[in-house]
Parts: sequence; structure tokens; C-alpha cells
Amino acid sequence: MIRAVGLALVLALGSSLALAADDDDKVPAAEVEKIEAALSILGCSGYEELKKEEQGIYEIDDAKCKMGTVDIKLDKDYTVILISRY
Repeated sequence: MIRAVGLALVLALGSSLALAADDDDKVPAAEVEKIEAALSILGCSGYEELKKEEQGIYEIDDAKCKMGTVDIKLDKDYTVILISRY
């Protein structure tokens, strides 16, 4: 019984930490608007995932663009630094 309670506490704590980590990865709405404006200029109209990496680099996964589905990285000024097509 004690092991079951301990396991339940560990699982609950792990879930809470995972949710907190997810909140840290969220990009603020004001930044999302600027990113989507930059993507629009490139002819992109959607994406699968958006993350902010270290040093202000934005990573856009599976962007739906006129050139096809691509991954894009933008710098802190929302300028393209990498487009990767697969």
C-alpha cells in the first residue's frame, strides 16, 4: 500500500513538472504574430509546431508553404536563418 501511494506521488509530481516545462516552451502571442507575419511573406500559411530555442531562435516545424512543407528557423529579429526541406 505504501509503495502504491509513493508511486502515485512520483507520477503526479512528474506530470506537474512536464506541464511546467511545456509552459516554458510557449511563445507569447505578440511574438507569434510577428513570426506568422514573417511566414506569410515567405508564402507560408500554417505550421505544425512553434518553439523558441536558446538565444532567441524560433523553430517552426512543418511549415505549410508554397515551396512545400519545410522547417524554418528565424532569429530574434524574425529574419530567416534556415529553411530545411525534406
